[in-house]
Parts: sequence; C-alpha cells; structure tokens
Amino acid sequence: MKTSRDPYAWIERSLATIHQANWYRSVKSLHGRPGAVVNLAGRSVINFASNDYLGLAGDDRLIQAAINATQKYGTGSTGSRLLSGNRDLHGELEMAIAQLKQTEAALVFSSGYLANLGTITALVGKRDLILSDQYNHSSLKNGARLSQAQVVDYTHNNLVDLTSKLQQHRPQSRRCLIITDSVFSMDGDLCQLPKLLNLAAKYNSMLLIDEAHATGVLGATGAGCVEHFHCTGEQLIQIGTLSKALGSLGGYVTGSTTLINYLKNRAPSWIYTTGLSPADTAAALAAIKIIQQEPERRSRLWRNVNLLKQLLAEVNLLASESPILCIELENIPQALNLANKLINAGIFAPAIRPPTVPTSRIRISLMATHEPEHLEKLAAVINS
Repeated sequence: MKTSRDPYAWIERSLATIHQANWYRSVKSLHGRPGAVVNLAGRSVINFASNDYLGLAGDDRLIQAAINATQKYGTGSTGSRLLSGNRDLHGELEMAIAQLKQTEAALVFSSGYLANLGTITALVGKRDLILSDQYNHSSLKNGARLSQAQVVDYTHNNLVDLTSKLQQHRPQSRRCLIITDSVFSMDGDLCQLPKLLNLAAKYNSMLLIDEAHATGVLGATGAGCVEHFHCTGEQLIQIGTLSKALGSLGGYVTGSTTLINYLKNRAPSWIYTTGLSPADTAAALAAIKIIQQEPERRSRLWRNVNLLKQLLAEVNLLASESPILCIELENIPQALNLANKLINAGIFAPAIRPPTVPTSRIRISLMATHEPEHLEKLAAVINS
C-alpha cells in the first residue's frame, strides 16, 4: 500500500533545528601538504587546528616510507589480518610501539576509533561495569555503549565522585573497567593517572587510558602520559592513534602479551576489518623512529606551548598541561565571531561548540613547526 508520507522528511527538519541552534558544521578543504602554514580556500593561513603536533604528516621521510611500502606491498592490505591482510610491516610497527611504550606487546587497528570500540567490547559485557569520565572522547563512550555493560559516568577528573560510584556499583558487577582519556582533547588537561591506578587496584578493576593526544608528545621519550607520570610498567591498557603526532593513520592497543592475544581473538573491529594499509603502516613506523632519534622536536613543541601561554597571560584559558590551549567563551556567537576574526587575519583556529563540548571555545593546537612569529601574530589578534 502506497502512502504520501515521506519517511525521510524528518532529516530536513532535524537539519533546520541544527541550523537554528548554531550547531551546523561543514568541511573546509586544505590544499597541499599539512604544516604550520596551509592553503585554505586559496589563502595561506597559519594553522592552529591540526593534531600534527610534531609536524611529521608532511615530512619527506614519512612520505618516502609510504611510497616504498606501496611499491612493495600495493595500495591495500586486501583483507583482515587473520585472513589475507597481514604483512611483516604490521608486526614491525607493533614491535616498535611496544618498545616505545615499554610493554610486552601491541596490536595495530585501522583507526584509533576502532581500537577503542573493539577493545572495550572485548573486555566487558552485560554482567560488567564501566566507569567513564564524562569528558571522554566519543570513541570511548560509544565503545562503552556497544559493550552492553552498565555504564556510569563520573564527574570530569573528580576522583571523589569516581570512588563513590565504585563503592556503590562495583560489588554487583562481575568485571569492572575504568576508561579515560589521558589528554582530554577539547580541554587540554590530563587525567590523574597515578590515583586512577590506585583506585583500580583497590577495587579490583581494569584501567584503560586513551593516549591519542599524548603519544609522541608527553614523557621523556614521547611514550605518553604513562611515561609522563612515571607509571611505565604498571598494569593497564593503553590505546592510542597513529594519526596525530605520528602523522599517519590507524590505532593501537598495547599491554601484556596475554591481553593482545585475547584481543586478536575477541576484538570485532580488528577481526572483521581490513588491515591497515602498507603506506600508513610504514609511515607510522618511520614516525616512531624519528620521535626516538629527534627529541628536539618535542623540545620545540613545549617551547611553543610555554611562549603562547605567556603571550596569552590575560586571556581566559582553560587549564592545560598539553599542546592544546582553549579560550573559553560565553556563548556560541562569541566563539564564531572570534573564529571569523582570526580567519580574516590569516589564522585558522576554528570555534568548537556544543554539543561537542559543554561550553563554546576556540581550540588552539600547537605544533613543533610553528615559528615564534606565528604565535605572536595569533596573540596580537586575540588580545586586540
């Protein structure tokens, strides 16, 4: 029986609501290689919107590594790692990640998002409990939902609240998993890792941290937040991405050999997904070698962070211990107006708005390849 009703009409109405709330988003195309200065819509602009913290995404060595791997292995892995998609490059990269993190083993996924979905759903299920920081990344939150475990959010970085919820809910659950970002991507602050480890031990719980914005950036060797807090060797699950400071694409999980062998048999987003492409795998492997051989890149990055904090001393910045600096604003129009002011001055630092974040802000991501004059220009426009 035909009907005159359109089952897709709701989409247009929903889009209208998004527009009315000033939540509508659209893509902006960059041209040429990534870097501290990029071409945006035909204009050269200083780029403060990138997660390429060490400036490796456009590095000739990563590009050449990707070319060489493509010539040797082809453009795609052609299948899942358990079928036809495994290459010796994958094993080399996993060994390099485990060495960087000083863990027994690692497992590479086709994205960081898939690493979180697959790992969380493999570790816990219907009879289990997840305690999740309310500011966690979407991939952690969606992994928790998909697991079918009971999910309880705790107030951001509030360990008193976490402790209370562990006391309330842990006794009724079979297994418990605490999940948190190590660097919170929209604020720039860090989790309280040593205290989280203590709580996990006290309440017989697993601890999973997402090192996406910490790998290559924090720690004496760039190993991440775990190294930064001197927690290397502690029992926990580390997840991260190859797409930020490592300048490539993909994700990883690292921990004990037992954990990794278990995930190879139980993580659906690894088992049923085509293996990471040879080009991305080789580029990430080259990036890890550069991180280990060129610690001065991290030094330059942190000099830039400290300089910009000094230049923006009078600005309302959110507390940050990372290369992510956020200017908190009262509402969405203020954030959009400042973003437009910046782009008109040749600076790309877009507004971040609800519902992505609870309060509107300009999010500034610093790179090792930013020059002091880039930071000075940014500060001059913001302070004017």
